Parts: sequence; structure tokens; C-alpha cells
Amino acid sequence: MSRRKKSVEAPVTDAAPDFEAPDLKAGESAHAIVIGPYVRERAPDPLAPGRPAAIGRTNAARLEEAVGLARAIDLEIVGSQIVTLSQLRPATYLGKGKVEDIAALVKETGAELVMMDCALSPVQQRNLEKAFAAKVIDRTGLILEIFGRRARTREGSLQVELAHLAYQRSRLVRSWTHLERQRGGFGFLGGPGETQIETDRRLIQERITRIEKELEGVKKTRGLHRKSRQDVPYPVVALVGYTNAGKSTLFNRLTRADVLAQDMLFATLDPTLRAIKLPHGAKIMLSDTVGFISDLPTMLVSAFRATLEEVMEADVVLHVRDIAHDDAEAQGEDVRTILRDLGVDPDDHRRLVEVWNKLDLLDDARREAMANAAKLRGDEARPYVVSAVTGEGIDALLAGIEDRLSVGRLRYVVDVEGADGQGLNWLYENAEVMSRDTGADGVARLIVRLTPERLERLLRRFPSAIPEAEARPKPRRRKAKA
Repeated sequence: MSRRKKSVEAPVTDAAPDFEAPDLKAGESAHAIVIGPYVRERAPDPLAPGRPAAIGRTNAARLEEAVGLARAIDLEIVGSQIVTLSQLRPATYLGKGKVEDIAALVKETGAELVMMDCALSPVQQRNLEKAFAAKVIDRTGLILEIFGRRARTREGSLQVELAHLAYQRSRLVRSWTHLERQRGGFGFLGGPGETQIETDRRLIQERITRIEKELEGVKKTRGLHRKSRQDVPYPVVALVGYTNAGKSTLFNRLTRADVLAQDMLFATLDPTLRAIKLPHGAKIMLSDTVGFISDLPTMLVSAFRATLEEVMEADVVLHVRDIAHDDAEAQGEDVRTILRDLGVDPDDHRRLVEVWNKLDLLDDARREAMANAAKLRGDEARPYVVSAVTGEGIDALLAGIEDRLSVGRLRYVVDVEGADGQGLNWLYENAEVMSRDTGADGVARLIVRLTPERLERLLRRFPSAIPEAEARPKPRRRKAKA
């Protein structure tokens, strides 16, 4: 008796695609719908196991952020909708009824793109594209698109391309049946019997390897630059924070630079360094970095690790927060989570300083409430409440940075003859001048603060300099009459 093979229905993802989603290129505008498919009680996403859920963030706020992300690449939003899910569907993420409702909305609005504010598997993305007859992009893909358009430096472009290739590699699945065709053995693309999907994977891996080598060279160059700064040495103060928290505006206020600062998510991507002087003359290097965001793709954190080394090795980290935002607490927790991933302890208040920004957007009642909330914290953990736009609170912030950097520094008393102009200039260039008192004889007594590494140079230049604790009051002498 012949045994008949049991017929197995091919899954929808193995069938030839009925719809081929068009690629959207930079500079092209498209009508888009933003869908927020949020699971009740914020169940963990199976594609991101172990990632902590956002704290206190409402679904409405999450959808608003997703719309902001979509607008960051000039998409014209023709509709947005929250879809509450009780469970996730392996094939389409959404339930059948929700898929049909969104398909009808796509047809009604003429949308060419549907942005899903979640992480989709390749199979889910492909099935939704077929159901909606429109291009579908998930949160990871959208953030990668934004980064790709904003990168300006060679390093930034390489890092974005590396993350994008890792994302593309995960999309090469059997849902695209044309990739299973075999190629011939001619030319450089594929040997005998190599399928298209194998060829694409190999080409992507080769490109990833090349980029990683280039980035290793960039990392070495950055290391040399960092070493040269350490030899000076200037302390590094890094700005971090949620995207659109006002880091670049604060950077411009502190440095009087002209870095792009707009009310836009991820306005800054490439890191910027500037030297500034603190109130008593000490120089620091201030670093503006890429903004963080909830559910930041792991591949982007990995790709930008070289850039974020400025944060990892900074002497002081300023965590800039938008206190006028309704989800300020949730955003702050997202930043703290990423800092932990980078090896920076967000509870080390000697090193990490919270800066509550956008004070100018608060009414009088909320201003008073924020000021009281800041005072309730201990001295070390107390945040600085500022407005990067108006400059309010900036002087106190600079003084606070100086206080933190002064821990472990030495205070010496130096007497400088009135004719020694070069000596005075040397002190102002190489130390912090805390006070200066010129006696009747023209001799200036200065109290200076400096790092232990510079003490030897100070004593070579001024052998009579002594620690402040050992100094006695300088006797005042009247000028002798001619």
C-alpha cells in the first residue's frame, strides 16, 4: 500500500508576494499613517526580551512621540491611531479585525506608508504590507532612517550604515521567495549553486566587516585626540538626555556656538566638542551627543558606542531633562537605563548632574513646584533648574560644574612681582585664580587652584608657592616716599 505524503499548506510568507512595497527615498514626501499598537499593562516585547518597560508613559504620549519621529523625516501624517492589544499575533502582530480596520483606513486616506510604533519581525512586516497594500516600517526602521538622513560626518555615516546593515540582514528571510533562486557561477556575485539570499547575506557581511575596520581606525583616531586632550589636560563634560530635551540649545548657550538646535527629534546626531572657560578660568571640553529615546534599537547603541565613549569617559555628565514635558519622569528613566548599559552609574551624583531645562515654558505655579522639588534633594543630588533659551540658572550650573571638578584639586598661594606680567599670564592660563590681592609694594598675592598633575610645573615656575593652609596673612607695606 503506497503511502501518500500529507499535504502541508505553505505559509503565507512563502508565497510569491502579491504586493511589492515601494522604497521611499530621502527628499520624497509621503502620506503616512502612524499606528500605536500597545499591549495592555505594557507586556514585554518578545523581540526585545529583558528590556524594561517605560515608566509612567501613557499610550497617548507614546503615540505623540511616534508621530514626532515620523515628521522628523518629513512624512505627511494623514492619520494616527492607538490600537490596544490583549496579545501579540505571530503572523501580523495585530489581530485580524484590527488589520482589516487599518487596511480600510489606508485605502480611505490614500496613505503610502504605515508606521508601526513597535518592533516587527520580518514576517510580520511583510504580511502587513500585503494586507495594507502599502509600505510598512517599524520603530527601529524609522529611527534608522532618521539617523541615516541626519548623519553629517564620515564617522556618523559609517555608524548608521553599520546599524542599517545589521537591520537589513535580519530582514533577509524566506518571506521573499525570489531570494531563493540560484545564481550561476559567473562573475563575482555568487558561486555555483549559491542562492540569492545567501549572496545577499554574504555581501552584507562583507560590507559590515569593512565598515567595522574603518570604524576601528576612527576609534583609534578619537583615542589619540582624547589622549592629546588628557595631556593638556582639560576635563570633559558631556551632555546627555532624551531627544529634544534642549541639549544643543544648552550647548550653544554655554559655548556661544551655533550647533543646529531645533524643536525636532534627533536634531543632533554627530557629536560636537568645544572648549569653554568656567567662572574662575579653568578650561573644560564640553561634548554634545546624540539624544536617547525609549526602545532605542540595540544595534544603534552598539554602533554608536565609539561616539558615546565621550560620555563613558567624561569627568562630569550633565543629564539634561525637559521638565516641561508631561512624560519627563519616563524620559529620565529611559536615559538612566541607557547610561547603565554604557557603564555609567546614574546614581553617582558626584559625576552625574541633572539639569532641569525649559524653565521658560513653565507657569509661575509649576516654576515654584519645580524649585521646591529641587530643594528637597540632597546637596549632591540637587538638580540645576535652568532655561537654555533665556539663560536663567546658567551661572549656577557653571559654578556647580566647577565645584564638582575641583574635588581633589590643590589650593596654593603664589606671590607675583608687579613686573612679572608673564608669570601672571601663566597662572591664568594654567590654573584657576580664586582670588588676587595686590599690596602697596605692587606684589600680587594670588590663591590658585590646580590639578595635582600641574603642581610640579607650578613649583618650577614659582618655587616660593606654598599650600594655602600654610600661608600667613601677607604684611601690608607702604610705598617708601621718593
